[in-house]
Amino acid sequence: MIPWAEIGTAIAQTTKLSFVLRDVRSQGGGCINDTYRITDGNRTFFVKLNQPSKLAMFEAEAQSLEALGHTQVCRAPRPITWGVTETHSFLVLEWLNLTRSGDWAHFGQVLAALHRVTGERFGWHRDNTIGATPQINTWCDRWSFFWQENRLGYQLRLSQRRGFRCRVPESEVLAAVPRYFATGDPQPSLVHGDLWSGNVGFYLGAPVVFDPALYYGDREVDIAMSELFGGFPTEFYRAYQSAYPLSPGYQQRKVLYNAYHILNHFNLFGGSYAEQAQEMLQKIAIGP
Repeated sequence: MIPWAEIGTAIAQTTKLSFVLRDVRSQGGGCINDTYRITDGNRTFFVKLNQPSKLAMFEAEAQSLEALGHTQVCRAPRPITWGVTETHSFLVLEWLNLTRSGDWAHFGQVLAALHRVTGERFGWHRDNTIGATPQINTWCDRWSFFWQENRLGYQLRLSQRRGFRCRVPESEVLAAVPRYFATGDPQPSLVHGDLWSGNVGFYLGAPVVFDPALYYGDREVDIAMSELFGGFPTEFYRAYQSAYPLSPGYQQRKVLYNAYHILNHFNLFGGSYAEQAQEMLQKIAIGP
C-alpha cells in the first residue's frame, strides 16, 4: 500500500501548508519509477515512488534539479520534498502541465546557455543514476580518462556480468578513447546527461527538462544523445549551432558518447541493444 499520508505529511512540513490528499492519478510513461499526480484540490504535485533502497537515487535527482534551477537559464521541475517510508522511497516535484510541442529553437538557445555554465573539473560532487544504473561521477582532471573509466569502462564491466562479449578486445576500445581528444580536452560544461526527447517538455510553450543525470562533462554528450532516439526538430540544432557551434570532429565523438547509452540500455533491457553496441564499439576501436 502506498503511504500517501506520510507523503502528505512530508509535503506539509516542507511547504508549511496543510496538505490533505483528495485525488490521486497514475501517470504513465515511466519504466524506472511509479509516478502519480496528487492534489488536495488547491495544490498539485508530481510524485515518484520506488523501493526504499532507492532513496539515494531520488536525493541525487533532487539535487540535480536544484542545480539546474540555480543556473537561471534552464527550467526544470522544482523538487518539493523527498524521503523514505517503510515501504517506499519518494520524490515530490512541482506539477507542470507539460506538452510535447513548443519552441524548439528557444530550447536550442537555452541548452547552449546551460552548456556555458562550466566547472573546473569533470564529474560531480556525488554519483547519480542513468536510468536505474549507477553513474560514477568521481572528479577527474582529464576528460579522456573520465570517459574511459567512469563511463565507457564502467558500462563495459557491467555488460560482462550480463554475458556481453565485445568482438574486439575491450582494451583496444578503451585505448582508443584518448585519440578522440588529441587536440585537447573540452571545457567541463554542466550537462543534462540523459537528454532524449522523453526528458524534454514544454510549459506554456517554454522548454522544461527533467529526469537529469547531471554532471560536468563535454557538452557534446547532450547533443549526441539528443540524436540517438529519433532526434529533435531541425530548428533545435540550428539554434544551438548558431548560439554555440560544435567543434570539428563531433561526428566521430558522437559514436563514442552514444555507445555509453546503448551499453546502458543493454544492461537495463538486454535484447537488440547488444548488436548495436558491438557495431559502435568496433567503430570506436578503429578510432577517428
